[in-house]
Amino acid sequence: MPTRRQSRVNDLLREELSDLVLREVKDPRLTAVTTITKVEVSPDLRSARVYVSTLGDEELKKQTMEGMEAAASFLRRGLKSRLALRYIPFLKFLRDNSMENSARLLALIQESSPTSEENPAGEAE
Repeated sequence: MPTRRQSRVNDLLREELSDLVLREVKDPRLTAVTTITKVEVSPDLRSARVYVSTLGDEELKKQTMEGMEAAASFLRRGLKSRLALRYIPFLKFLRDNSMENSARLLALIQESSPTSEENPAGEAE
């Protein structure tokens, strides 16, 4: 379980990285559907796992992750100028599939539930 300081740094890094990707990174591989969902820093605050979610096909997701890796040093420099931390963590980017999983789960729930056409009044039979 992360300490209070780790949690605060996690949230701060997520916000700042999201802003940097949205406003300053000019890589065409990083589209508007790229979202930084979570950041986990190590206990010594020297490295961070950054979870990235992208909507689209597998090729777009692969290109997005390549773009994030290519922008890692630029993002670290951007964080250095924005944050008052002793060490700016090294960034490791990981793909976050939680949005896809929840969309798939929602589709399965909707498939298994009776449709409103079969029972328009919503009454039990």
